[in-house]
Amino acid sequence: MDDITTERRSTMADIAAKAGVSVSTVSKVLHGRSDVSAKTRGKVQRLLGQHGYTLPGRHEHPGGLIEFVINELDNPWAVELIRGAEEALQAEGMGLVVSAVHKRSNLARQWLDDLGTRGSLGAILVISELSADQERELRRLGIPFVVVQPSVDEGPDVPSVGSTSWNGGFTATRHLIELGHRRIAMITGPAHRLTSRARLDGYRAALDQVGIEVDPALIRHGDYSHEPAYHHAVELLDLPDRPTAVFAGNDIQALATYRAAHARGLRVPEDLSVVGFDDLSFAQWIAPTLTTVRQPLANMAAMAARMLIQLINGQEPDTPRVELATSLVVRESTAPAPADPGRAR
Repeated sequence: MDDITTERRSTMADIAAKAGVSVSTVSKVLHGRSDVSAKTRGKVQRLLGQHGYTLPGRHEHPGGLIEFVINELDNPWAVELIRGAEEALQAEGMGLVVSAVHKRSNLARQWLDDLGTRGSLGAILVISELSADQERELRRLGIPFVVVQPSVDEGPDVPSVGSTSWNGGFTATRHLIELGHRRIAMITGPAHRLTSRARLDGYRAALDQVGIEVDPALIRHGDYSHEPAYHHAVELLDLPDRPTAVFAGNDIQALATYRAAHARGLRVPEDLSVVGFDDLSFAQWIAPTLTTVRQPLANMAAMAARMLIQLINGQEPDTPRVELATSLVVRESTAPAPADPGRAR
C-alpha cells in the first residue's frame, strides 16, 4: 500500500471521527451516494472540502448544492425568484442547480431522479403541485424541501413561503373603487390555485365592502400567461356595458390587457384603468407605467432558502408557513373612471 493511499484513509478516518459517522458514510458522501441523510451529508461535505477533497458537482461550492425546481423559466417572475435564492445561498457557500420542468411529467420525474444522483442537500420547489409520490420520495431520500407560493394546500407538514395575495387583491380593487370605478373586471389565474382564489376573494371583499354587487360576467380565469389573458380582455372590452377598469392577476396579464385595449381603440388610463400583480421589472418601463401590487419575489425565495438551511441543519423553522406582505405601487395606468365609458368605441 503506498503512502498516498494510507494518508487518504487516515484522513477519511479523521473526518469520520469529527463528523461522528463511519468511514463508509464518509466514502458514500465522497462518491455522491444519496443514501445519507441531508444533515449528515452537509456536515461531511464541509469537512471533506476543508481537507481538500473534490466532491462530485461541487467544485465551486464546498457547502453543497440546493435544487431549485420551477415550472418554467421564460418570464421575469422566475428570474426574480432565482436571484433571491442564489444570493441567500451564496452567503452560506452553497450553490444552486436550476431545473425547469415545463409541466411535462417526464421532466417532473427527472428532476427528482437527478436530485438523488447529485446528492443535493435540499430543494426549493416552485411547481404547480407537489404530488404525494414526489413528497414521499423526497422524505425517503432524507432531502428537506420548501415550497414557494404553493398552488394548493400542501398540508401542515410542508414548509412554504408565499405572499399576502388576498390583501393584494383587496388593495388593488379598493384603489380602483376610490378612483370612482364601479365596473371593475378581474382576469385571474386557474380557479384551483390558492393564489387565484385568494386574489379573487380580495377583489370580491373590496366590492362587497362598498356595496358593489359582484358581476360574474366581469370575472375571467386564465393561466397567468399572455395569450389567454389577451382573449379574455378582448371579451371583457366587447361587453355592451364594458368595464372601466381591469385588475389582472399578474403583470403579464396586465400587459395583455394593454394590448387588448389598443386593439379596441381604448387608451390606458383615460378610457381603461389597469392594475397588475407582481411588480416585475418591465412594469416601470412600459407606457404608461403600470400600477401593480408588489410581490416581494426575491425576498420570498431568499426566505425559502434560509428556511431550507435551518431544515438541513436539523432545526425546525419557527413558522413553517410564511406569507410576506404585498403592497400597492401606484403608477400611470390608473386614473379616475371616465364619465362616458362608451365614448372611445
